[in-house]
Amino acid sequence: MLEIKHTLCPSCSVGCGLNVIINNGEIVGTFPYKRHPVNAGKNCLNGRNSIDCYQNKFEKAFVSKSEVDVEKAIEEVSKELNSADSSDVTLICSGSNDIEEIKAIKEFGESKNYNIAFYADNLKDFADVASYDEVAGADKVFVIGDLLYENPLIGRRIVHAKQNGAKIYALGKTENSVTFNIADETSNSSVQEFLDNNKGNIDDSSVIVFNYVDSQDDLDKIEALNCKCLPVFSKSNSKGTLGIMEAKSSDEMIELLENTKVLLVFNDDIAAELDFDFARISKIISFAPCSNKTTEISDIVVPIKTWLEKDGSFVNAMGETQMFAAAVESDVLSEIEIIEKLNG
Repeated sequence: MLEIKHTLCPSCSVGCGLNVIINNGEIVGTFPYKRHPVNAGKNCLNGRNSIDCYQNKFEKAFVSKSEVDVEKAIEEVSKELNSADSSDVTLICSGSNDIEEIKAIKEFGESKNYNIAFYADNLKDFADVASYDEVAGADKVFVIGDLLYENPLIGRRIVHAKQNGAKIYALGKTENSVTFNIADETSNSSVQEFLDNNKGNIDDSSVIVFNYVDSQDDLDKIEALNCKCLPVFSKSNSKGTLGIMEAKSSDEMIELLENTKVLLVFNDDIAAELDFDFARISKIISFAPCSNKTTEISDIVVPIKTWLEKDGSFVNAMGETQMFAAAVESDVLSEIEIIEKLNG
């Protein structure tokens, strides 16, 4: 029997609505959620492919690359934690965790005096961010990153601004930036140079939309300008996580990892994001729904529910909390249930 369930896309922080197609209890496809206010019936390729993780999810846990049952893997995790000094243990949470999971991970880490780390694309929280409507209604939009390609449903708002008569200034890492196709002025300079060169053009009718910076100083420079901004994160709940804990820069993350002996990674692929020799860490433990670069180098892998198998909430880039419900039933443990077992 075919069913349609509404959910949220987990592919970035834009917060698009997504419909999933279920056939006899299994998710087999997606199509856009037409009545969702963020994307109004449009999804990018990342959204359409977001069910890949569910369709390729772990069926077993792994200890030293050998398949074991989940209870055995959790028992091994407990042994590692009990034998380690708390100062040598680091927990990494992620913008892929929902609000409820972030709170549970933080409480668990603090109760054990572990180090807790969160990486948000080298970006940070801004208290007053532009809404998507404000991007579309701005007189001038300064775009840092190829938003039309990497975050198309924010890119759509930039296109709307252009159609409404706005001037678009775009900074990209390459000459092939898709955003350059609609821009009035383009640049391949550093973020600092881009902001300095356009300082006279940026005013309270402007919006800066960005998904990367070169340094933490760039964030301070953006925050000091007389306009609203909108950081767009690569993960669905980075904005929500930033409301609970402060993100670390890539340099701060690497410094922490250099002093870590036992690393617990909650639903993140930190090995794909940081240039670090993870072989220096004695024990890497991943709680993940499907394979990624971090699980490939992990000593213990514990499967967790995908977002399609649980209830939760994400906070999108403009700060709106969005609830989602499980689309399918699952016997897989959630991260919160695993933490309860580790505490028990």
